[in-house]
Amino acid sequence: MKETFGDGGAAPAPAALAAKVRTLAPSMTRSMQRVAEAVANDPAGCAALTVTGLAELTGTSEATVVRTARLLGYPGYRDLRLALAGLAAQQQSGRAPAITTDIAVDDPIADVVAKLAYDEQQTLADTAAGLDTVQLGAAVSAAAAARRIDVYGVGASGLVAQDLTQKLLRIGLIAHAHSDPHLAVTNAVQLRAGDVAIAITHSGSTGDVIEPLRVAFERGATTVAITGRPDGPVTQYADHILTTSTARESELRPAAMSSRTSQLLVVDCLFVGVAQRTYETAAPALAASYEALAHRHRR
Repeated sequence: MKETFGDGGAAPAPAALAAKVRTLAPSMTRSMQRVAEAVANDPAGCAALTVTGLAELTGTSEATVVRTARLLGYPGYRDLRLALAGLAAQQQSGRAPAITTDIAVDDPIADVVAKLAYDEQQTLADTAAGLDTVQLGAAVSAAAAARRIDVYGVGASGLVAQDLTQKLLRIGLIAHAHSDPHLAVTNAVQLRAGDVAIAITHSGSTGDVIEPLRVAFERGATTVAITGRPDGPVTQYADHILTTSTARESELRPAAMSSRTSQLLVVDCLFVGVAQRTYETAAPALAASYEALAHRHRR
């Protein structure tokens, strides 16, 4: 089930506009990226422009401006201008922070801490603003009732997959994390209706993650994609899509760092939702795991 923008969906609030731009810009055409970057970097200035004015400013066409507005979730350019005006007002009042500069190689460590902390906070805020709670609720319902849950991820996303499965195991669910692509596929073959498969990939195009999700999808399992690219290839095989945001990548802050932050927020939301749905069995299981660990440490 692919996520859609515009055309019948509610337009995102001004605070979510920057998150939409950061999430969708990498998958846009270069001309649409110029429009998206302009509205994100100068919402007040762009809010004062007509569609013709913004097209001239970005060296694009009026049609490109309208297509960009719709991709960002607005019925038309007029609605995008209203959101830009709202975002500009929030920034002027201090409620919406401006974009920070990248970390420089000669930055003092105190500045590094401040910039990373800001970027982490912004990534979490953007992810929360853009997360589809209907899709999240559906994924929670499926996982809470699942016979078995398989989670696929490689690299930094593999660490997030392990984090989720460890949490699910501690509340008594059967969950497995797979970072080896061969094991992932051979396990996916065993899934069926009533099972859940979760793919975690920031790019949305990691073949080692897409392939087992495809197999699970074709076997009838409920499939979930946690991705920063809601139009990426992984979503072809996802019943439910949970979109993550990410801070801007820089030389000293690779995408794996910022994407991991947003992924951890999404899997925590998924886990807590499942724990709520299964509380009668989850609470005793969690207490038992705490006691087992405490007993081990006392030995």
